[in-house]
Amino acid sequence: MAGMPPVSESLLEEAAELTRQAGRLTLGWYTPTVDVDTKRDGSPVTEADRAAERLLRNALLHRYPRDSVVGEEFGDSEGDSGRTWFIDPIDGTQSFVRGVPLFATLLALEDPHGIAIGVIDLPALGETVMAGRGIGCFLNDRAIRVSDRTSLEGSVLCTSGFDLIPGEMASQLHRSPLILRGWGDAFGYALVAGGRAEAMLDPVVKPWDIAPMAVIIPEAGGRFTDLNGEDGFHSGNGLATNGTLHDEVLQVLAGPEARTGADRTL
Repeated sequence: MAGMPPVSESLLEEAAELTRQAGRLTLGWYTPTVDVDTKRDGSPVTEADRAAERLLRNALLHRYPRDSVVGEEFGDSEGDSGRTWFIDPIDGTQSFVRGVPLFATLLALEDPHGIAIGVIDLPALGETVMAGRGIGCFLNDRAIRVSDRTSLEGSVLCTSGFDLIPGEMASQLHRSPLILRGWGDAFGYALVAGGRAEAMLDPVVKPWDIAPMAVIIPEAGGRFTDLNGEDGFHSGNGLATNGTLHDEVLQVLAGPEARTGADRTL
């Protein structure tokens, strides 16, 4: 993200506080008896999802009426400012409805220069990971950074669901020296940003699931791409690493044929 103008610290703080407010709101429904509906795609949704997105959407449109807003539950609100906010009111609803505290509220801002702000609020854990382009990545008020591991041996890769990983890719991961864990959804990216894991894999995602990661991970010193190694968050998949291991993890995911082909081009 070098060469792009930094965002203001006040805008990052504003985004973080709004996300915390929405996260705290979800805790009012965080019980084993929460009512769960099923969306057309088969995924769960609760009134907490809807309430949190309403809070964020209304606050953003009130403060920035010319901005666009894209949310998981209520679609798109078109603006003409060249800026777009992405909202995921509860990332990890499967965790939320089972009483697992690894769910998050996500907010991101994309401006004409690219992704600018990303926030992961983990309300049940009391943790907020936030980053602004050019000003760093923070866990609550403390600057954080990715791990300095340089070997796949002993490095941890997280994922949101092993059922989403294609069979051959899953086999390749199991054959690799990586330690595989299911600490997924936004929590996995928070682990990578803070050096508590080395990689986070999402084979199937929507833009609101990973928009914050496109600034959080680089500002923490890591690397975030799609599974083809391309920057951005609109490809329908994502990979975050500590940067040092990124190409090696991509090669593991691509399989032995891709590695052999890469070797031939050296």
